[in-house]
Amino acid sequence: MSKLKTFFGLLRILLPEPIVAWMYRGRRTVVAGRMIDAKAQAVSEAVAMMRDINDMPTVEESRRQLLETAQKLEKPGPNSVGMVDIQLPGADGERRARVYTPAGVSPDAAGPTLLYLHGGGWVQGAIESHDGLCARLADLAGIRVVSYDYRLAPEHMFPAAVDDVLACYRALIAGETGLQVDAAQLVVGGDSAGGNLTAVLMHDIAKAGLLMPKAQLLIYPAVDARMTAQSMQDLQDQPLLPGTRIRWYLDLYIPEGHDRLDPRISAVFTDTFAAQSPAFVVAGGHDPLWDDAHVYAEALRKAGVAVELVTYPGQIHAFMSLTKVIPQGNEAIEKTANWLQDVFKGS
Repeated sequence: MSKLKTFFGLLRILLPEPIVAWMYRGRRTVVAGRMIDAKAQAVSEAVAMMRDINDMPTVEESRRQLLETAQKLEKPGPNSVGMVDIQLPGADGERRARVYTPAGVSPDAAGPTLLYLHGGGWVQGAIESHDGLCARLADLAGIRVVSYDYRLAPEHMFPAAVDDVLACYRALIAGETGLQVDAAQLVVGGDSAGGNLTAVLMHDIAKAGLLMPKAQLLIYPAVDARMTAQSMQDLQDQPLLPGTRIRWYLDLYIPEGHDRLDPRISAVFTDTFAAQSPAFVVAGGHDPLWDDAHVYAEALRKAGVAVELVTYPGQIHAFMSLTKVIPQGNEAIEKTANWLQDVFKGS
C-alpha cells in the first residue's frame, strides 16, 4: 500500500460528511439490504489500509492501537466535567475506577449513577480509551458516571472480568465503598465486551438474588460466543471487527475446554430474562454484532422486559467511540443520554 494512498485514505475520514457521501456515490457497501454510512465506509477503508484482517497483533500492540485510536478519533468530554480516580472492589483486590461528574453533581453523594464497563474484546480497552464517551454521557445526562477497570485477558482469563464486575456491584449496592449508591438509582452499561459483561452481570445478579439495578445499557453487546449469527457471517471481513479478530479475543479470554455456551460467557443462554431490568440496546448494521443485539433485545421483550432498541443500519462497530469522524456516533450518545435522563426522572 503506497504511503500516498494511505494518506488520502486517512484524509478522507476527516472531510465533511456531505463531501464524503459525494465521493462514495454509487459505491457504498450494502449488506443484507443495509447500506453503509459514507463516513463509516471511509473509516473502514482507512482501517483496512493500516492492518490486514488476518494479521493479529501482540496483546501489547492491540492495547496501544486501541488507545491511540480513541485519542485521535473520540471527542473528549467538556472541561466542565469533573474527574477523579478512586479504588473499587474486585474479586481479587481493589481495581481502579474513574468518577465523572457534571457541574453541580457530587462525586460521592447519593444520586443517579451509571456504572460503565468499557469494551475491547476482554483483552484491551481501559478507562482512558472510553474517557470521552463516559465524560460526555455524564455531561449530557447530568448524572454521575463511574468507569470501572476490570481485569483483562490473557493475563486474567474468564471468569476474572465477570467476577470483578459482580464484586464491584455487590460492594456498591451494599454501601461498602466511598460512593453512596442505591440500586434504585443505578444503571449498569457498557459497549461490546462491556455490553457482554453488563448482560452477564444481570444473569449473576438474578442468580445471587441481589437487587437489580434500575436499568441496563447494552451498546453493540457481544452475547453469543458461537459466532454463527447471519450478521457474523455476512460481516466476517468488516475491517473494524473482522471474524478473525473476534476469534482471537475469544481464544484469549476463554480457557481451553470451557463451555462457550455458559451464560456467564454467552449471556443469550441465561434463564433469567424475566427477572432483569429494562434495557436500552444500540446496534449498528455493519457490525458483526448486529444480530447479537437484536436477538438479546427480543429475548428480553419475550420475557416481558421493557426494551428500547435503537438501530443504525449504516454503522460500524465502535461508532460511538469514533465521534470526531462519524456524526451518527454523536447522535447515538445524545439518544443514550436522553434515555438515561428519562430513566432517572422521579428517582
